Amino acid sequence: MNNARIAVVGGSLGGLTAACLLRDDGHDVTVYERSPRELEQRGAGIGFLETSYRYLVERAGLALGDVSIATDHIRYLARDGSIASDAEHRYLFSSWNMVYRQLLEHWGSERYLLGHEMGTFEQSNALVEARFTRRIGERTEEHSVEVDLLVCADGVGSASRRTLQPDAGESYAGYVAWRGMVPESEIPTELAAALTDAITYYVYANSHILVYPIPGLDGSVEPGQRLINFVWYRNYLAGGDVDDLLTDRNGERRDLSIPPGFAAAHHVAEMKATAAARLPPQLAELVERTAQPFVQVVYDIDVDRMAFDRVCLLGDAAFSARPHAAAGTAKAADDGWALAAALSAADDVPTALAAWEPLQLEVGRNLLERTRRIGRRSQVENSWEPGDPDFIFGLYEPGR
Repeated sequence: MNNARIAVVGGSLGGLTAACLLRDDGHDVTVYERSPRELEQRGAGIGFLETSYRYLVERAGLALGDVSIATDHIRYLARDGSIASDAEHRYLFSSWNMVYRQLLEHWGSERYLLGHEMGTFEQSNALVEARFTRRIGERTEEHSVEVDLLVCADGVGSASRRTLQPDAGESYAGYVAWRGMVPESEIPTELAAALTDAITYYVYANSHILVYPIPGLDGSVEPGQRLINFVWYRNYLAGGDVDDLLTDRNGERRDLSIPPGFAAAHHVAEMKATAAARLPPQLAELVERTAQPFVQVVYDIDVDRMAFDRVCLLGDAAFSARPHAAAGTAKAADDGWALAAALSAADDVPTALAAWEPLQLEVGRNLLERTRRIGRRSQVENSWEPGDPDFIFGLYEPGR
């Protein structure tokens, strides 16, 4: 089928990829993003798996080397900073901001509607009616749209999921990711050289940190103009410890993350002191030089269904897997590619979604279980050994 009227709720990477693919196939697509401004700086660095970059290369015509950075080693450090293990393995890295900008530029602004928050929706055999609220200055405007398909790509905190799957499994993993970025130009040349040709790990009791290069804030992939990105997984007890961590510098309790510049000063100081006490010296220096570290809480989110006649959940709005496989953006993109293929092969939307759902449920569940296993081995069991193939990035399985 073609020329379906489609509303995509959520204008992040998964929603934009799906929208571009569906528009390419001749559908009438509009993206509704609740933020009043274009998005930026979400997630910092990303592992750039094939599914993540497929659209940019195959459809948008971009050269892979212009939007990503390659590393050729997986390196583990000892506590004193010496190299404990080094194996040749090629990875690609990019940044959330880079991929978003490229997708949005390809999509365009005319059908990317900012400041539109979906409220309720109802569906019949023939269509879905979705209601949106838009704030214009001091005035609130409400309107509804009728579409053949509603794609809910509204992320980890998905309101759509709460409506469609109110009993969906959503649980705190027991740890968070402290993240940060440092301009390559602001660290000593020797340190930059040691951290830009590899993904560098340090694993110790109940924790681990990984470091890799990503494009600069302006999108540059040239040496000297890039960023060095770290992700440091640290355990925090559910309840008071996490509540305190998620209370930002202004006293506001955040739900899922603390954005750059908003972490409370005492938590930043504690994090940097722990880095100095526990990490290899070169990684401790990188953390110390980070001006605005930020926090992402690690959650497991599992659903029983992704398709509901003419409505579907896509990407993190369905499954949210721990980041250890570097497959979050790849999973969302995979959902989009599979959805476009299913619509092309079917005569109507419900038939397409019924065919699309089983495989995407399987991909999501397998990824969720694999990343749970990695998390247990790292943060609880302390059974992470360098060279174990289970820790290789991949969407469908390690290395793939």
